[in-house]
Amino acid sequence: MAPRALTVGFDLDMTLIDSRPGIHACYRALSARTGTYIDADLTVTRLGPPLVEELANWFPADQVDTMADLYREMYVAIAITETPAMPGAREAIDAVRAAGGRAIVVTAKYEPNAKLHLEHLGIEPDAVIGDLWAEGKAQALIAHGAGVYVGDHTGDVRGARAAGALSVAVATGPCSEEELRAAGADVVLRDLGEFPAWLARG
Repeated sequence: MAPRALTVGFDLDMTLIDSRPGIHACYRALSARTGTYIDADLTVTRLGPPLVEELANWFPADQVDTMADLYREMYVAIAITETPAMPGAREAIDAVRAAGGRAIVVTAKYEPNAKLHLEHLGIEPDAVIGDLWAEGKAQALIAHGAGVYVGDHTGDVRGARAAGALSVAVATGPCSEEELRAAGADVVLRDLGEFPAWLARG
């Protein structure tokens, strides 16, 4: 029986893209538009979980879904062009392809906006699946046969483990190397710049 082809999943925010500038600008704009105080500096220190979880810190529960729709609508004009790729992002995708594998993106971000980010940056994964967080990411990882999942958050580690995939964590987001290891990451890298060499060794 032939071995299963390599498929590597990647998280998006703070793994493949540095979403802090765009998200910061979008929260400032949402605050100005709604007249509701939002500490944009604080929000970008805890990226990873779904948008509605952050909005619940600033808006009453019955307004959160409406504010999420407004944020996503504003996001396209404000955040896409403000968001750079993380160092090593393109090289990480290229390394998977060079190894004969497929690279997919599985993210909690609203899927249409995730695709806009990648298109703007010229990063072309084989599939993009959005609106999934933590253990919920396992459904996409399993569906695509991903044996490895790369992310920056303890929620990404949980998603990988729920899918039975190897958890490769990069310490470029809100979680420290120690937190990622404690969550059960199989491999912890400082950043994606270390990923191609790690993959080549594997």
